[in-house]
Amino acid sequence: MVSGNLGETILVIDDTPTNLEVLYSALSSAGYEILVEMDGESGLEQAQNSRPDLILLDVMMPGIDGFETCHRLKANPATSHIPVIFMTALSETESKIRGLNAGAVDYITKPFQHEEVLARVKIHLQIRSMTITLEEQNDLLKNFSAHLETKIAERTTELQQAHAQLIQQERLSSLGQLVAGVAHEINNPVNFIYGNCTPAKQYTQDLLDLVKLYQEEYPQSNSRLQKKVDDIDLEFLAKDFPKVISSMQIGADRIREIVASLRNFSRLDEADFKEVDLHEGIDNTLMILHHRFKATVEQAEIQIIKVYGKIPKVSCFPGQLNQVFMNIIGNAIDALQEHDSARSPEELKNNPSKIWIETYSVDSERVAIQISDNGAGISEAVRHKLFDPFFTTKPVGKGTGLGLSISYQIVVKKHKGKIECDSTPVRALGL
Repeated sequence: MVSGNLGETILVIDDTPTNLEVLYSALSSAGYEILVEMDGESGLEQAQNSRPDLILLDVMMPGIDGFETCHRLKANPATSHIPVIFMTALSETESKIRGLNAGAVDYITKPFQHEEVLARVKIHLQIRSMTITLEEQNDLLKNFSAHLETKIAERTTELQQAHAQLIQQERLSSLGQLVAGVAHEINNPVNFIYGNCTPAKQYTQDLLDLVKLYQEEYPQSNSRLQKKVDDIDLEFLAKDFPKVISSMQIGADRIREIVASLRNFSRLDEADFKEVDLHEGIDNTLMILHHRFKATVEQAEIQIIKVYGKIPKVSCFPGQLNQVFMNIIGNAIDALQEHDSARSPEELKNNPSKIWIETYSVDSERVAIQISDNGAGISEAVRHKLFDPFFTTKPVGKGTGLGLSISYQIVVKKHKGKIECDSTPVRALGL
């Protein structure tokens, strides 16, 4: 049983009486003081007047919805510090991410599980209490020695990293479930189409052979048959129809490859530490990002150059390393597209954007992966902050500053490896 601290107040904003009853019963039994409102406007007024310690906020409500309510709470200095936990359905992945981007610290899925609700409420109240305590201590000790300031900064960084990991883990879990679900749903109908292409091709050829035999056995055609032959352009149809079936088979095969890459990329069934081929993980990531490399009306093509060495299988958490590949290659694409936007068509033609991916063995137990591009590079000041939580050079709404920080945690903390950034003129790797 999770017990609340005396005096801790929770504001629940939800328009469904049943939800309010369930949450009121669970939270009040745990010792918390509960305030209840049934729409966003009333919730904002109650938060302004009562200053609760935490807010449980439903997404879908009459009037202003949960996202707008959260935006207003965070825009108001009097309520911006209050942690907000969204309440949303398990399948609403976009709502979860949108809520976190709006300023929420967490979400609780419906239908509610009492122990989960109490556990999440308790941990965020503890974090808020720790944050308030840290701010008070910082005000009291701001004139103390540099040693104390360093300790406070280290503690703040640890909290940021823990917060970043919590958010990223939820996002990656949602992404993995979404990718695996889409791949599963596509897989069956695609296999059905692919499996029928071969007999369809044979049936088509049999029918065309039969028509040809009729023409040979009965060369004298009547006017109605001849008109139909002319209307459908039988000679062209006989040549082109098998090509159409072959194209369908090639397309279905391509979709099967993409589905296989999606399933391998998510690797929800491979959460354990195991030996894998890193080249397969990189190739799956490139398959997912393929649409971002292609030339469009708005952007130039980005060439991918793979220089794979002979490397052994590596013991790792494969799904996590796939996310590292996704973060780093995705950042390279963003940097090149920004660089290309300022270049002329002539410059793009003479010096197209490229990403090199090189792998090689360092020794019998270690391998290295080097990902380079021929973009504009980064300054020393930025390079030293790349792996800091929430640090980003991208415009607001374009990046969270979590990708490289989480990649650092995965490579260094989880796998005891090294991840480094060097901004020097690129060489054509292995070419």
